[in-house]
Amino acid sequence: MIDKKILLIGTYDTKEPEMRFLEEVINELGAEVVTMDVSVLGDPKTPTNISKHDVAAAAKMTIDEVIAQGDENKAFRVMSEGAANVVSVAYNDKKFDAMLAIGGTMGTDLALDCAQALPLGVPKVIASTVSFSPLIPPHRFAPDVQMILWAGGLYGLNSICKSSLRQAAGSVVGAAMAARVPDKNKPLIGMTSLGSSCLRYMKPLSPALEERGFEVAVFHSTGMGGMAFEKLAGEGAFVCVMDFCMQEFGNMLADSVVSSGSDRLTNAGRAGIPQLVAPGALDLLDFAGWQEIPEQYADRAFHEHNRLIKSSVFNAAERRHWIKAMAERLQTAKGPVHFFLPLGGVEEWDKEGGETHDAEGLAALIDEARTAIPSVADMTEVNAHINDQAFSDAVLSVFDEWVATGKIRQ
Repeated sequence: MIDKKILLIGTYDTKEPEMRFLEEVINELGAEVVTMDVSVLGDPKTPTNISKHDVAAAAKMTIDEVIAQGDENKAFRVMSEGAANVVSVAYNDKKFDAMLAIGGTMGTDLALDCAQALPLGVPKVIASTVSFSPLIPPHRFAPDVQMILWAGGLYGLNSICKSSLRQAAGSVVGAAMAARVPDKNKPLIGMTSLGSSCLRYMKPLSPALEERGFEVAVFHSTGMGGMAFEKLAGEGAFVCVMDFCMQEFGNMLADSVVSSGSDRLTNAGRAGIPQLVAPGALDLLDFAGWQEIPEQYADRAFHEHNRLIKSSVFNAAERRHWIKAMAERLQTAKGPVHFFLPLGGVEEWDKEGGETHDAEGLAALIDEARTAIPSVADMTEVNAHINDQAFSDAVLSVFDEWVATGKIRQ
C-alpha cells in the first residue's frame, strides 16, 4: 500500500456499481479510498465514509429539506454547495490527498465545484460524460483539473466504460503519488505574461529576481493561466505580483471566451500583496481560432497567432474604458500598488509597422492612464516599449526599493 488517500465522489444511489468498481481499482493500485455520497433520494447498499446527510448538513439543510426543494436542479445546487464545503474542510483536516469524481451533467456540475474548493496542486480528476464539453464555461474549471470522457458510462458497467474508469483511477493515484506541496521556504513572485513573441520582459526579469533570492512563477495569460494566478494570489502564495499582462482583463470586459473570470486583478489586492502593474497587451482582443471575427471588429488590425488563438485590437474609446476599470480595481487594494506606463507600446506587434500598430489607440491609453491611475497608485512613466530593457530596469528599481523598505518580505 502507498500512503495516499483518494476521495471518491459520486451518486451512490444510481451509480453504486461504478463507484465500487473504482474503489476496487484504486485499492489494486495501492491507495486507500474515502467514499462520499452526493445522491439525494436513494441510499447505498454499503454506507459511505461521508454520507449524503453529511453533505446536506454542510449546506445547512437536512436531506429531507433538500428533497422538499421539489426540483432536481435545485436539490443538486444545494448538494453542490454542501459537497464543496465538505471537500474543503476534509482536505484541510488532511483526510485525503486527491479527489476523483464521476458523473453525467448533474454529477459533473457538482464535481466542478468540489475541484474549485481545493488549492492549486491538489490532484483533481473528473470522469464525466461531458468531459471538456462546450457546455462547461471556462470559469468553471479549476486551473489544474484533469478530465476524462466517461465513454459509454451513462448507465451500467461495460468494458468500454471500465476502461475509462480505470484510466481515471490510475490518473488520480499516479498524481497523488507524484504531487508535491510547493516549497514555501523561498519567497515566490507571481508574474503574468504571454509567449515571448508578444511580451518578453520575463526574460530579463526572471534571472534578476532569482539572483536576488526569489522564485518566479510566470503565468501564461490566455485564460486558465490567469485563473491559476488569481487563485494563488487569493491564497496569499506570493510575496509580490508583477501583473504586467492585462490581455485577459480586456478580454473579460469585452466578453471574449479567452478570459480568466470576473475576479481578474482583484485577489492580490484583496490579500494585501504588493502589486507592480502594467497594461501589457491591453490593446488585444482575443478570439478562439475556430471563431469567426464578429462584424464590428472585422475592419480592425488583426493578428492570427496560430490555429488556437487570434487577435483583433481595441479602439481608443475601449482602451480608455479598460484603463478606468483597472483603476477601479486597483483602488480597492489593501497593499502597495505601483503602475508602470510604457510610452513606446504595450506588446510586440503594436510597434510602428507591426500588425496591431494603432498610434491613436496607444495615445488614448496613455492619456487615460495619466488621468485615472495617479489617484489610486504611484505611477512611473517609462519612455520605452514594454519589451525594452528600460522597462525591466524601471521595474527592478521599484522592486528593490520595496524590498529595502520592507514592503516585500524575503
